[in-house]
Amino acid sequence: MIPFATRYGFARTDVRLDNWRKAPWSTWSFGHVRELVPSARIATAAPSMDQAIGDPYGLLEAPLAFAGEDRTIAAALRQTSTDALVVMKNGHVIADFYAPYMAPDSRHIVFSISKSVTGLLAGIVEGDGLLDPDAPVSAYVPEIAGSAYADATVRHLLDMRVSLNFEESYLDTTGAYGRYRRAVLWNPPQAGDIDPTMLGFLRTLRKGSGAHGGAFCYRSPNSDMLGLVIERASGQRYIDLATERLWKPLGATQDAEITVDATGAARAAGGVSMTARDLARLGEMMRRGGLSTTGQRILPAAWVDDTVRTGGSRQAWQESGDAWLPNGRYRNQWYQIGNPTDAFAAVGVHGQWLHVDPSAGTVIAKLSSQPEPSDEACDRLCLALLAELSREAA
Repeated sequence: MIPFATRYGFARTDVRLDNWRKAPWSTWSFGHVRELVPSARIATAAPSMDQAIGDPYGLLEAPLAFAGEDRTIAAALRQTSTDALVVMKNGHVIADFYAPYMAPDSRHIVFSISKSVTGLLAGIVEGDGLLDPDAPVSAYVPEIAGSAYADATVRHLLDMRVSLNFEESYLDTTGAYGRYRRAVLWNPPQAGDIDPTMLGFLRTLRKGSGAHGGAFCYRSPNSDMLGLVIERASGQRYIDLATERLWKPLGATQDAEITVDATGAARAAGGVSMTARDLARLGEMMRRGGLSTTGQRILPAAWVDDTVRTGGSRQAWQESGDAWLPNGRYRNQWYQIGNPTDAFAAVGVHGQWLHVDPSAGTVIAKLSSQPEPSDEACDRLCLALLAELSREAA
């Protein structure tokens, strides 16, 4: 057994609630969130061990030209602080990579890929006839009367088109975003916090200057509100719905986890942890139009098609000024990349990616511990290496 300090370069006692999302401590904490933040289990039906296969076809040694420089894909993985990578082709793993502190059964927080998981649950509940995307949020969560969400619809939540007076400021510790993080128990508490719960925080948010339904405006509280809507509509806790309707039928080999607040409310916007292999299985299910690898229907085919191909407003995306996907769209908490292959993705801060390319039959899951939560240069490099991996695997 390698001593902790030898493996990571710091002691376990160095990792605290006020630094767990910062380098170098994140190389450990992103795989052990449950030791820092209260977490609930999303159980699989039959836990089993996936085996690492390495790179038998040499995919990771393929050349990658980016920003005028030549490198290999393996070098780009190191440059983007990759902790784990899984490449699937037509449902079969053809390459994987794990940092020395990771293994196929290692869970890792996926941050905002959690939003896409929440979107899947919304699709399941809508398919059951229990959730109306055009209904007002207040029809499901009446406690938000007087907040920004009082006259918003579920569709506005799903597509990030809520007018919200709130800044997605990841490094803020004292303003609204810091208060948000404290409400979900991701930051140490501060004296004077009023009703420090997720719903308590969401009720304080106010509407922006425009109307709902305008430009795409990425705000994490929308996804946490969506999680509460799903619970009220289904009559089930997030973790129970995810366990019975998603994780077990998916054939996941390891339990997933999600952080919860003081009332047990799930952090639907960013609190999910899972293995890279199970993340790839989620992408494969979406590539197969909502079917598990055993042919079990998990999501309505029409909902998947709307999410990854036909739905979403390009105008709303372009009006947002979000330049990292020039032809992109956003639908049901998933990104349509907008390239000729109809690739789509789920993305999380600090370098979490689930990239699906239907034309190549590929699914790529990438888990990382990039030092900065948002790094446009890294994002562009990641998109380039994911696209190149898909081409190499085709």
